Amino acid sequence: MPERVVNNVRGIGRAVFNGIWRLGYASAFFLMILMRSGVSFRRPSLTIKEIYTAGVLSLIIIVVSGLFVGMVLALQGYETLQKYGSAEAVGTLVALSLVRELGPVVAALLFASRAGSAMTAEIGLMKATEQISAMEMMAVDPIARVIGPRFWGGVISMPLLAAIFSAVGVFGGYLIAVVLIGVDAGAFWSQMQGAVDFERDIFNGIIKSVVFGIAVTVIALFEGYDAPPTAEGVSGATTRTVVTSSLAILGLDFVLTAFMFRGA
Repeated sequence: MPERVVNNVRGIGRAVFNGIWRLGYASAFFLMILMRSGVSFRRPSLTIKEIYTAGVLSLIIIVVSGLFVGMVLALQGYETLQKYGSAEAVGTLVALSLVRELGPVVAALLFASRAGSAMTAEIGLMKATEQISAMEMMAVDPIARVIGPRFWGGVISMPLLAAIFSAVGVFGGYLIAVVLIGVDAGAFWSQMQGAVDFERDIFNGIIKSVVFGIAVTVIALFEGYDAPPTAEGVSGATTRTVVTSSLAILGLDFVLTAFMFRGA
């Protein structure tokens, strides 16, 4: 067999082995976070601070993006629905699109880009400047003191951000459909309220946002904790966080949607 083919096969095998090893290491890392989260609950101020960092500081991009997504949905939906004489159903289209799909998914992608990358960079810099090693030398568990509060801060923030995104998006749809185009406000709201079901639509959207929050936060913290202690290593870990989180969100969205609406 030619040496080039052998080297290619070795490269593929090495990549697969490293991927499986990192997946196992990340799973063990996730279990360590759960087992050592006592500090996060005994000292809630640590978690509240991380909720502010991950959630409150992401509000601007969430609100602005949600407003424009809702406005675009209303414009596109009205142009399509009026051809079939159902222009009043534009509120239903906007609400269902947001609470089922776009709210959790787009908010999670924005959360990964803003908060997830910041978590990775922060943890990576703490490791590069040997702050993590110093905590271990002082018998302070970095998983419990540094990683745990950030994990719970991200998990709590993500569903709240998704809910705000959906609410602002519905408001943006109202501005376009009712205020700008002239759709009847009563029909807009009544058809929306009649079509959106709490358990089937809103609750499933909450489940999605919680799962996305866990996935994004674990990926961000793991990449930061596992980053080589160099400038290049931290920048590479930050890039991997955004890419891996985005792919994980889209993959999990497909799986969750398939289970949630399988019997529809």
